[in-house]
Amino acid sequence: MSDRLFRSFQTRFSSVGLSAMFAPRKPRHPLLRVLLGVIGVLLLAVLLVVGLVVGTAMLAGGLLVRLLRQRGKPMTTPSRVVDGEYHVVKPGQPLLR
Repeated sequence: MSDRLFRSFQTRFSSVGLSAMFAPRKPRHPLLRVLLGVIGVLLLAVLLVVGLVVGTAMLAGGLLVRLLRQRGKPMTTPSRVVDGEYHVVKPGQPLLR
């Protein structure tokens, strides 16, 4: 009895029919298959080129904005001077207070 019940659930909730409904079908004609393959490869190439162009434009725009922000500011050279307070420690004095 459990075997019969399991088979009915399996056939009732099988996803084979649902996936076949949305699966793309390949055309039977060989020239049409080749044409659709070439169209797919061209579409991938176009998307790749568009992505590279957009990425390059974003990088160039970021560099341009950075250059324009620094345009009016004077260039400063980093100095190696450290400002601070110093105390001379005499011999015999404790180092820590």
